[in-house]
Parts: sequence; C-alpha cells; structure tokens
Amino acid sequence: MTQGEGTWRYPRAFWTANSVELCERAAYYGTFIALTLYLTRVVGLDDAQAGWIGGLFGALIYLFPFFTGAAADRMGFRTALTLAFGLLSAGYAMLGAFSTLTPVLCALFLIVLGGSFVKPIITGTVSKSSDEANRARAFSLFYMTVNIGSFLGKTVVKGIRQDLGVANVPYFSAVAAFVALIVVILFYRPQAPEEARPRSTIETLKSMLAAMTNLRFSALILITAGFWAIQGQLYASMPKYVLRLVGEGAAPEWYANINPLVVVIFVVPITQLIRRWRPEVAISVAMAMIPFSALSMSLSHLFGAPVDLFGLAVHPITLMMVLGISIQGLSECFLSPKYLEYASRQAPKGQEGVYLGFAHMNTFFAWLFGFVFAGYLLKWYCPDPRMLSLVERSQHMAALAGDAEMPAAYAHAHYLWYAFAGVGLVSFLALLVYIGITRYLDASRE
Repeated sequence: MTQGEGTWRYPRAFWTANSVELCERAAYYGTFIALTLYLTRVVGLDDAQAGWIGGLFGALIYLFPFFTGAAADRMGFRTALTLAFGLLSAGYAMLGAFSTLTPVLCALFLIVLGGSFVKPIITGTVSKSSDEANRARAFSLFYMTVNIGSFLGKTVVKGIRQDLGVANVPYFSAVAAFVALIVVILFYRPQAPEEARPRSTIETLKSMLAAMTNLRFSALILITAGFWAIQGQLYASMPKYVLRLVGEGAAPEWYANINPLVVVIFVVPITQLIRRWRPEVAISVAMAMIPFSALSMSLSHLFGAPVDLFGLAVHPITLMMVLGISIQGLSECFLSPKYLEYASRQAPKGQEGVYLGFAHMNTFFAWLFGFVFAGYLLKWYCPDPRMLSLVERSQHMAALAGDAEMPAAYAHAHYLWYAFAGVGLVSFLALLVYIGITRYLDASRE
C-alpha cells in the first residue's frame, strides 16, 4: 500500500496499534518506575536482589520478543495481541494482589510473556502499514506514541505511590492493559496476508537463525545496549537515588517524565531533519550525547546549596537530573526512529515479527547489565537507609530536613553516574570502530 511521501494517512490498523501501544506503555512504565521500590519496600529485598530481579524482568521482556515475534507471524497479529493483553491484565492484577516473592515472580513472568508479544506485533504493524517513502515518519509517530504513554503512566502513578502506597501501583497498570484488550477485540484488524507468514516451524527457525547470524545487525545491537543501559537508570537507580538524597517529597516519576516530554516534542522534527541520514550516522550522534547525560547527573554534588533559578530555590539534584534527562530525550530522538527503520529494512517479507523482535535485544542486554550494576552501585555508594546504623539513620533524616550533613555513607553517591558515563563513552568508541569497519567492507564489495 503506497501512501506517498507527503501524506500522514495510514490504514486504521496503524492508528489502532498505536492506541493500544499507548495503553501498554502507560501500564509498563507506570509499574516499572516503581518496581525496584516495590521490591525493596513491599517484598523486602535489598538493592542488589532488587537489581537482579528488576534486571531480569526488564531484560526478558526484550529477549522473549525474538521468539514471540516468530509465533505472532504464525498465529496472526490479532490473535497474538489479544492473548498478550489478556496476560498483561492478569499479571499486573496479580502483582498488586501479592507481596511475597513466589507469587510476585509468577506475576512478573505473566507480564514478561504478555509484553513480549506486544513489541514485535506493534512495530510489525507499523512496518506493514507504511512503505519506503513514509516508513521513517511512521516510526517517528509510533515512537511519539510510546513516549506519550510513558509520560501518562508515570504521571498517574506518582499520586498513587504517594497517596495509596507503592503496593497499589500495579492496579493502575492492570486497568490500562484491560482497556487495550477491549480496543484490540473491537477494532484491531491488521492487513496480514496469509502468504506472508512462515509456513512451518522449520521455516520459522530458519528466519530466526538468519536474523541472529546477521553480524552487522547483531554488532549494532550490542553496541547500542550501552545507550539503553544509561537510559534504563531512570528506572533502575534514579528513583532510589533521588528519594534517598532529596527525601520522600521528591518526585522521581516527574523527573523521569522529562525524557518522554522531550521526545514527544522533538522526535518528529528531528526525524524529518535526519530522514536522509544513514542510520549509523544518526545513531552515532545519539551515542556521542549519552555519556554527557550521566555526567550531568553526577555534578549535583558541586553545589553546596539550592540553586536560585528565576527566583526559585531548586535542589541541585533536581536541576542536574532535569538537565541530564533532557539530554537523554534529545539523544533518543536521533537513535530510536532510525534504529527501528534500520531493523525493519533487514526483514524479508513475512518475517517482520522475527526481525523486529530481535531488534529489541539491545534492551535485553542493557536492562540485565544496567539493573544489576546499578543494584550494586546503590548498595556501595547510596545505600538503603534501613541498612544504616541507628545513629546514621537519625543523621540521614536530619539531613533530609536540612538540619545536618548527609552521613558519610552517601559522600560518594555521585560515583554511580561516573560509572555509567564510562559505559556510554566505551559504547560510543565501539560505534566509531563499527562504522569504520562496515564502511570499509562496503567499499571493498563495491
């Protein structure tokens, strides 16, 4: 179906898919921003344990699409998406209903399984609903929708966390997922010709193997994982970092919302600006920016007092978080639409689900590494106040009230951001090597 470069018209399946993606992202990010807090405060885990579970949860959501994407190609997108939101509704409701480890792990697994269907199906629908002339624009609209959902989810759960407690956050996500389920049942009718689907399990496995053995694609996945490891700190470490150093009155959900707000505002114009760039070039701009995001967040310790900003006294952590997260949002505008466009172009017809599922493996590596690493960094440099001695806890409470200095246990809390700035720098240098090698190989073939 050719839409033409100058049109914003897409088939109904495109807009329906984006609508349910908005609900799914609101549900996911609403719970994800509070997950490590939930695991420590409700389930009773320490920072390292919460880091491992949070990392596995976030990582598996991006590993399973490689397999569920292939299943979705065979099942049909509508059937698979109905199953996905049924699982998500049940998983979030179960997470809110239980506070002991075993049922919590079962609930997280249901969310992983359901969520893993959504990514390849929605991105596959976007790909099938567009053509070469308008695919970049289609993915920029999709990515804007993702960030609107992220913004709405985190905005709502801030009030739930502060007024009702973090244990009630998953119920919001359950409602959002159920709304998406109803929309899918009533309105989602994708254009997916039967002949475009793999005909047998053997053909499906061949498609998966072809995606895995695409070395150029796989290398880019590993390199861009460094970007998402830093971006993932909005969920892995930032909420605890802020609440422990600023106090319970802080709003890490609103800090995190700077990212989707910036993306929603800038992703379409930036995508238009770079629409003729090679994907590797656009991604390199993002990778050059991301270390400065983490570095900015580390600099709050240089301010000895609240910063006067247009007559308002702003906490240094708030100021530097807003700056660092804004840089993240701008860098995402360069990376994500071009990255998804690149992934979709690797896929043979009928195998969009497989390839676009594999495309999200960068976040699998990023979340697994980033959450686990952050868990230990928090434990070493910004510990849970419950782990302090009675004297240190009293000093910590007085410090949050502005009546004392922070305990020595928090003197190097900013080292956490130094560590992730180093991750970003290494990833950027690896990308430069990648671009040099691939351009050399392309020139040799020509």
